[in-house]
Amino acid sequence: MSSRIIPFQLPLPPTLPTIEGNVDYRLFRDQLLFIDQQLKTSGLETQFIQTDLERCLKANPKTSPRQQQNHQLHATRALRCNIARTLLNEDYRGFAARLADSSLLQYFCAVSTLACVTVPAKSTLQRYFVWWPEAEVRQLVQQLIQSAAQQPKKLQLQEALDLELCFLDTTCVAANIHYPVDWVLLRDATRTLMKAILLIRQQGLKHRMEPPEQFLSRMNRLCIQMNQARSKPTTRRNAKSVFRKIDGLVGTVRRHAKRYRDLLDQQSAQTQWTRAQAEQVLRRMDHVLELLPKARKQARQRIISGQPVESKDKLLSLYEPEARVIVRHKAGAEVEFGNTLVLGETEQGLIIDWHLFEESAPADARLVVGSLNRIEQAFGPVLKALGTDRGFDSQSNQSALQKRDIYNALCPRDPQQLKKRNRSWKFKRLQKRRSQIEPRIAILKNNFLGQPLRSKGFKRRNLSLSWAVLTHNFWIIARLALVQAAEAQRKAA
Repeated sequence: MSSRIIPFQLPLPPTLPTIEGNVDYRLFRDQLLFIDQQLKTSGLETQFIQTDLERCLKANPKTSPRQQQNHQLHATRALRCNIARTLLNEDYRGFAARLADSSLLQYFCAVSTLACVTVPAKSTLQRYFVWWPEAEVRQLVQQLIQSAAQQPKKLQLQEALDLELCFLDTTCVAANIHYPVDWVLLRDATRTLMKAILLIRQQGLKHRMEPPEQFLSRMNRLCIQMNQARSKPTTRRNAKSVFRKIDGLVGTVRRHAKRYRDLLDQQSAQTQWTRAQAEQVLRRMDHVLELLPKARKQARQRIISGQPVESKDKLLSLYEPEARVIVRHKAGAEVEFGNTLVLGETEQGLIIDWHLFEESAPADARLVVGSLNRIEQAFGPVLKALGTDRGFDSQSNQSALQKRDIYNALCPRDPQQLKKRNRSWKFKRLQKRRSQIEPRIAILKNNFLGQPLRSKGFKRRNLSLSWAVLTHNFWIIARLALVQAAEAQRKAA
């Protein structure tokens, strides 16, 4: 079967109402309509859906033309809903409500019709989010940047964007977890397992045990006692005594949870759940039961034995095991919990390189070559200068830049060398521009990713990051296009 896109007429949307008196809305509307035109005229949307359609037909060769047309429609909506939701920094439920209420968002997301408007629910938006893997979203970002640099007219730009300058920095993408206190992890495990047992008991599957609510109440009382134990004179002895009670309670909870887990696995047909729904509860319980022995061992080692745990072996969360301890020694963020992100932007503010580390990241000085390789692989040898702060400076990085014929704007670690290099006007200009990457990181994290990032699991966080970079770059190009158009009108007048 051919994988060519089937042309079909989208539902006819009504005319957008003209709204005056609100500058912020008009700016947002103009940006969104610019992104809509950029998707259509650049061919990025068509090419992206074409790739997705080829993958769909390869997996299901017997797809009918009607099914193919339906897949194309949902793929178009998935792309646009992900961009709009990221631009508004909304969760699934919040964006579903805004989409139902806004004719502008309905128009952009291709759900607007003259008849009854049916908008995607939060579950559909969640499926839209994982519609494409991270590698394909990253490829779309690269295609967008190449179009802006080589074919600016397709993106309604008066001038091509410059990719010759790049500025690097690192940051922490914070995980959505509470402060990792050892005995609080045991409280989290108790809550998750007891709530799962409550769901199973509601389906009529029961083992002999006390009501799950009593375990939750007992754990809450012990947590209060553990909190108060630190304010007493004999702090260490009181804390050990209370922790032993918590540990004993968690052991009882674990045994009950294993029995209920096996009962649900064997007798799921007797419940009102489908097997997929039962598997969801089983996965939730298995995940906590698998990590619970490590959490108990870690808590015993730190509270009972008083021995520290190395950062690489430390369990920070039962729900985000990929989170890492990142020591940054910054005001208000001495220690952060999440994953290290290296980010590279151009002079106009486009993000051309990003990499999120699943494991603990190496030192900043060891990230330069990897970033140069990714940029060269995506866009070719386009870089002419690279600027960073002093943490990236090293002799090997200076040699790598000289070998690639890239101007070295790395801030030197040696004060004498920095004083000498400040005599160069080019170095001073690039270092002054390099400082602007800090607000760029803040814009990406606070306005597009969310702080902290809500996505669970490293793969989801990495995918959220790529969608955020794509939306951010569309937003930057739309702003540049509006500014250039206004400047052209001013010159013409």
